[in-house]
Amino acid sequence: MGIPRSATVDEPLVEDVRRFNRFYTKTIGVLEEGMLHTPFSLQEARVIYELGKLERTTAGDLASRLSLDAGYLSRILAKIEAEGLVKRQPGEDDRRRSHVTLTADGRKAFRKLDDGSRKQVGELLAPLAPDERARLQAAMQGIERLLDKSTDNEPFTLRGPRSGDYGWIVHRHGILYNREYGWDETFEALVAEIVAEIGRELDPKRERCWIAERHGEFAGCVFLIRNREQKNAAQLRLLLVEPGARGLGIGRHLVSECTAFARQCGYRKIVLWTQSALRSARRIYQAEGYRLVSEEKHHSWGRDLTGQYWELPL
Repeated sequence: MGIPRSATVDEPLVEDVRRFNRFYTKTIGVLEEGMLHTPFSLQEARVIYELGKLERTTAGDLASRLSLDAGYLSRILAKIEAEGLVKRQPGEDDRRRSHVTLTADGRKAFRKLDDGSRKQVGELLAPLAPDERARLQAAMQGIERLLDKSTDNEPFTLRGPRSGDYGWIVHRHGILYNREYGWDETFEALVAEIVAEIGRELDPKRERCWIAERHGEFAGCVFLIRNREQKNAAQLRLLLVEPGARGLGIGRHLVSECTAFARQCGYRKIVLWTQSALRSARRIYQAEGYRLVSEEKHHSWGRDLTGQYWELPL
């Protein structure tokens, strides 16, 4: 099969995110009058904390790092400067760019905020068992990776399958194709049969599975196996790219690996069966040089579909 398209955001997910935001801001006390039992508001505490970590910076750079309006930041700096916590000095090269640093009292305020934050987090984590802490850490890292688009172009790696990968391939096919195309559980059952057969009969000299991995997590997969009906033909099966890893060239790279390996093994061609609705996958196959051989309508997995047979002469 091919790569499912991205799903639209549904209202229950939006509400789940909003509920989590309310829960977390309440848990860490963001909405309280003073952050961490100090007289500082959230934004004032962010400015002091950032200055404590940077030692010395400009107001412009600070506004950029904190995503704050320059005028709003200037008012915050004026307030905490009047309290003796920061000092601003004109830049030596450009006097329009003032440098901002914490004073001795500002450093004390920073240490109080830093120590208070560490204590608060420690108290939150203390009741959790080691495995619960590990799950929490993985969940937070996952949220950060999914929402921080600055990591979108970070590299991925390809590897062979490990224990648990085959089950995960079946699991993700079932979930994604149901979510994005409405295919029912009979499709997941088909994938399970295919993967089980491959797992029992895989010949590593002429057949292979590639797992794409990004940030240490499953990002996609593909199989190249011997076609049981056509002599000297290989078959590409179960191409999948996770929604969060699409647009990085993973699908194209997986298909290219299949082509290179098939040539190395001496196959004369690669064949595949896909569905007309899987447009992203078809574009990858066409770019690799595959041509459409035939197609037929069928009713499978709870849907009326058009199956397509493609092949790539080698």
